[in-house]
Amino acid sequence: MKIWFRNILFIIIIGFCISCEKAIMDEAIADSPVENFDYLWREVDQHYSFFEYKNVKWNKVYIDHRSRINNQTNPYQLFDVMFDMLSELRDGHVNLISSFNISRYEFYLQGKNNYNERLIKENYLSPKYYITSPFTHDYIKDLNIGYIRYKSFSDEVSEYSMDLVLARFSETDGIILDLRQNGGGAVTNIFRILEHFVKSETPIYKSYIKTGPEHESFSNAQVASVSPTGQFFYNEKPVMVLVDRGSFSATSFFSLATKAIPNMHLVGDTTGGGLGAPSGGQLPNGWTYRISVTRTLTLDGENYEDGVPPDYFAELNATEAEEGKDAVIDKAISIILGE
Repeated sequence: MKIWFRNILFIIIIGFCISCEKAIMDEAIADSPVENFDYLWREVDQHYSFFEYKNVKWNKVYIDHRSRINNQTNPYQLFDVMFDMLSELRDGHVNLISSFNISRYEFYLQGKNNYNERLIKENYLSPKYYITSPFTHDYIKDLNIGYIRYKSFSDEVSEYSMDLVLARFSETDGIILDLRQNGGGAVTNIFRILEHFVKSETPIYKSYIKTGPEHESFSNAQVASVSPTGQFFYNEKPVMVLVDRGSFSATSFFSLATKAIPNMHLVGDTTGGGLGAPSGGQLPNGWTYRISVTRTLTLDGENYEDGVPPDYFAELNATEAEEGKDAVIDKAISIILGE
């Protein structure tokens, strides 16, 4: 975990340096549409981390979009052109922020929403399900299986809440951890959860930080590890982690980590991706931006930036949902029970 925090510190330093470029920018740079376009294109060219993986021909992108502007282009038109340029990266961690709009790539629209909260509460949980800090949890009706819903990695996880939940489910046949439509949040919460599912210090993935202007200039691999912490652990029996295309950023990091933990398995659809940590800066006209400046791979070198695949595929079925059945939860239950 200490290695991971060094990664984060390095990223913060990169972000600080990039953002300071506005302060030390050559005064000769004119605040014009052309200069702002060129500045953003260069910053992405030198710092973005997935050109090769995504097969993006960035020089061609420049030619295609630069021809759409001149120094009479108004701010709204310029923003639209830059929005289109950044969309070529197909990356939910890439944004341009102005006073009137934010560019974005809506990754979650690339697949189904496989989560229906009301269906779950009405058909799988009791009316007295628990709410403990960020977790909604209960026994699956009529089964010795625990269900834990964690809706956002932005919601802080404490050692107390993890110990309480796992103490409650210590004698179950298995646990279902539902991360569907979890759009991410704080990386620290990944470790606070995983610390309760490993037996010893466990490497979980490796990260690389962009270090030079060439598209494939990266640091050496830095391995992130997690170690047991707390009073209660669940590291023998199966843990089914439910994901879908709305599971993004920190949730993809978490999903990637499960590949290195023997009793954890992904069930559902491929995640939304987002395995590059973002950093950014400011354009001459004051607009700000952020882009992915790292890449994170499995321990054996697999790059799942576009989405971590499930170990067991399942998706909601409209007909079964009408009958009160969640096919993703049912798949997880069948795996736990060995059916």
